[in-house]
Amino acid sequence: MKKFYITTAIPYVNARPHIGHALEFVQADTIARFHRQKGEEVLLLSGSDENALKNVQAAEQAGVPVRQFIDENAVFFQKLAEALGVQLDVFQKGSKKDHYASSQKLWELCQRAGDIYKKAYEGLYCLGCETFYAQEDLNEKGECIEHLGRALERVSEENYFFKLSKYQSRLRELIESDELRVVPQARKNEVLSFLKRPLQDISISRSNERAKNWGVPVPGDDSQRMYVWFDALNIYQSGIGFGLDLPAQAGENTYKKWWPADVHVIGKGIIRFHAVYWPAFLLSAGLPLPRSIFVHGYITVDGQKMSKTLGNVVDPFSLVEKYGTDAVRYFLLREIPPFEDGDFSYEKFEARYNADLAAGVGNLVSRVLALAEKSNPPAGGQNTKLQAILNETKRKVDKNLEEFRFSDALIAIWEIVHFCDKYIDEKKPWAESPERVEVVGDLLGAIAVIGELLQPLLPETSEKIAQQLRAEADGVHPLFPRLDR
Repeated sequence: MKKFYITTAIPYVNARPHIGHALEFVQADTIARFHRQKGEEVLLLSGSDENALKNVQAAEQAGVPVRQFIDENAVFFQKLAEALGVQLDVFQKGSKKDHYASSQKLWELCQRAGDIYKKAYEGLYCLGCETFYAQEDLNEKGECIEHLGRALERVSEENYFFKLSKYQSRLRELIESDELRVVPQARKNEVLSFLKRPLQDISISRSNERAKNWGVPVPGDDSQRMYVWFDALNIYQSGIGFGLDLPAQAGENTYKKWWPADVHVIGKGIIRFHAVYWPAFLLSAGLPLPRSIFVHGYITVDGQKMSKTLGNVVDPFSLVEKYGTDAVRYFLLREIPPFEDGDFSYEKFEARYNADLAAGVGNLVSRVLALAEKSNPPAGGQNTKLQAILNETKRKVDKNLEEFRFSDALIAIWEIVHFCDKYIDEKKPWAESPERVEVVGDLLGAIAVIGELLQPLLPETSEKIAQQLRAEADGVHPLFPRLDR
């Protein structure tokens, strides 16, 4: 079987997850389910980034020991995946000792290549991004563009550095040629633009004092801890056994079997770390590079950036509890563009729900199953125009999911829904007619195809359609009851 290894970004656990995390989980799960549906052997990995300074500071502010704080918050991310119907195969915690050993192995390989050295340094540090920034990377007010209004910290200490500059030309070649594919094109252009500037070597450690003795120890130097972006990116490898002596049992998810990753799913704010730093570390260590990086945008709320200060952070658990798992998945995949920012509002959410789910696919399935109860229809396939639409839709959905165009895939599926609604209105199969049985058979065939195509996108809905077609459900039940305004 062909293997397919996909990862989400590894979220910080300094707070509970928000709807942006839900978007990435659902996108990654859809890709994973699509490849499983094609008969491939798939592994979907996520985890928790636990060695960041922001986690330590958040724990101190909460008055909770760091270990307790990160363990409690990491559970919320695992529970969110479950609430969204996301099938995670691995959830790798950054504070696990096997991850420590794996990241130390990566460090040693880079050190052996002559790419790690120690020097004194002073620079502007953004705690939100967990990285140093040059002045030209900041806006006119001297702020990080990801964390406006937050003062940068001037830090001066002796750290270990990685020779990023050594890999500049090779990184450009890899990305220009799509050997390391960055999707969409606009994000690829952004990375190439960054690589046209002279790359500076980057600090990859922190003093124990500043790290509060938290994180992965630097091999051979008890005074330093690894920089979070060196160790956290390695979760993609440590979660599948890199650097660990695992027994070679049949069927075991070993590093050799799964690496390199076929796709990293990430947000636009961390593209530099994934498309520049991470491949440079791997090149230095002599390890294979991931094949592709899919970069999505952010979710705004009522046109504004999500902010605790504004009080507009959307809790995905509450959404699922109120509207259901697949209603949330549908909105995120249909309304939020895969490559750009998208906006959430309760008004938009409920409008999509009522129009597309309740009055759309839900209503169609209920109508067809009710008609089928009154007749004994044959298998579908009589209407050649409908069959042509079904075949073309399968092709479109397959192509769109290969290209991470989730919204376009759903639009294509809803073309079947709209055709079937018109077909019912035209043929009036509730009335006695010679072709009534064949019409209902065609419609049953169509909703079977809809259910199959929805499996990667709306898996719960797909299964409910299949159950009702197999007459496993007790009567006809609406998939999406209409919301009362």
